[in-house]
Amino acid sequence: MTQRTESGKTPQEATDAAVPRRTRFGSLPERIRPEDTVETKPVTVPDPARDAYNPDEWLVRYCL
Repeated sequence: MTQRTESGKTPQEATDAAVPRRTRFGSLPERIRPEDTVETKPVTVPDPARDAYNPDEWLVRYCL
């Protein structure tokens, strides 16, 4: 198998150009856990008046 070099460059120049590239891109970045990629927050602000209704209390007041 032959090694390709960029046109007009000698093998030494191609090797010299590969060193900074390998230094910058030679390893993969650190792995990110899926738990760290998700943000959870409530869709709406909790409303205390919404939970104040009690259906049993309504039955006692108006049906008896």
